[in-house]
Amino acid sequence: MTLVEKILAAHAGKKRVSPGEFVNVRVDLVLANDITAPIAIREFRRIGVERVFSPHKVVMVPDHFMPNKDIPSAEQAKLVRQFCSQQGTLYFEVGRMGIEHVLLPEQGLVLPGDVVIGADSHTCTYGALGAFATGMGSTDIAAAMATGDIWMRVPPTIKLVYHGSLGKWVGGKDLILYTIGALGVDGALYSAMEFGGDAIDALSMDGRFTMANMAIEAGAKAGICRVDNKTLDYIKSRAKRSYNTYEPDEDAQYSKVIEYDVSAIEPQVALPHLPANTRPISQLGKVEIDQAVIGSCTNGRLEDLEVAAGILAGRMIAPWVRCIIIPGSQQVYLDALKEGLIEVFIRAGAVVSTPTCGPCLGGHMGVLAAGERCISTTNRNFVGRMGSPQSEVYLSSPAVAAASAIAGIITSPEEVTD
Repeated sequence: MTLVEKILAAHAGKKRVSPGEFVNVRVDLVLANDITAPIAIREFRRIGVERVFSPHKVVMVPDHFMPNKDIPSAEQAKLVRQFCSQQGTLYFEVGRMGIEHVLLPEQGLVLPGDVVIGADSHTCTYGALGAFATGMGSTDIAAAMATGDIWMRVPPTIKLVYHGSLGKWVGGKDLILYTIGALGVDGALYSAMEFGGDAIDALSMDGRFTMANMAIEAGAKAGICRVDNKTLDYIKSRAKRSYNTYEPDEDAQYSKVIEYDVSAIEPQVALPHLPANTRPISQLGKVEIDQAVIGSCTNGRLEDLEVAAGILAGRMIAPWVRCIIIPGSQQVYLDALKEGLIEVFIRAGAVVSTPTCGPCLGGHMGVLAAGERCISTTNRNFVGRMGSPQSEVYLSSPAVAAASAIAGIITSPEEVTD
């Protein structure tokens, strides 16, 4: 069996499972946010069950429109807050919260070998820890909150092997953009993407979170990495319960095995209006920007902010560009503050926000007007994703976004640091 099949078999109480098989799977954690939780709560009440299956295995994180941007978002947050108080489930209030997919691993709530489902498509982020994590609809989440189980089809696994060493300004975001560009937005449809090879071994945990996060942009059910010493070091101080690690069998059957040589990969940019519409930075041409966003569940971790600060230090953002920095959690914010990164950002002319999904979904803290262009470290650039349907979003790494904010055009970090 593959890594994903091993995890699902263990949680289904079966010796083995195969792709295409329908199984009932026990879940270790159920997640929802301030947009998706109200729907799940309503459907949970319609089921007629009084209590969730296990309060410490249900977590709700208000992060999309938080702090509340208007009365409707305040009402949604109030509903979620009250439900969590009644049920005794985990709830992270403003001041202690973060972007859910940064916060949960940081808090040790997701561990290797877990099955995690969330009412958010980027729940697949947790695959970086060797967990099976996937997004589901709010009604599925309601059923899971009531029963502790999900009903699903076992996905086939695509094995992606990355050989070689990454260049100076190339990281996890560039690797996953390159991969999505090669596969297309449905190239891994309802499959698990298993990331491996020398380049993945060399990636930091933050880089692996970025790659797993965007598996959904290739249509995948999940993205996953094998557990190694970096994984174990990451969870050592965070884990508050036991967990199991799994390894794929040597004779595991993959639907595809795709190999890449990463040594020649440049920084990548996804052009409007698909994450798969990628090009190397050298082939982009002159694209002027109005805004740069560095943050999100894809690239709002400390390493991302360190990379951006290294480029922005001692330099100024172009006077016509708005640069918005969003730490992924309060802990990331605090660590960045201690390292002096926040001062670097402010002296460069950027604004630093409280943790929020905000501009990624066109919610607040960076909505675009018609005709405006944004370079962003977020994960989607669909039409109207960040505001006006007449705006454009370009996806990149924090390094490219920071360099572009300085230049006022989308550019390689080499152009502003040499």
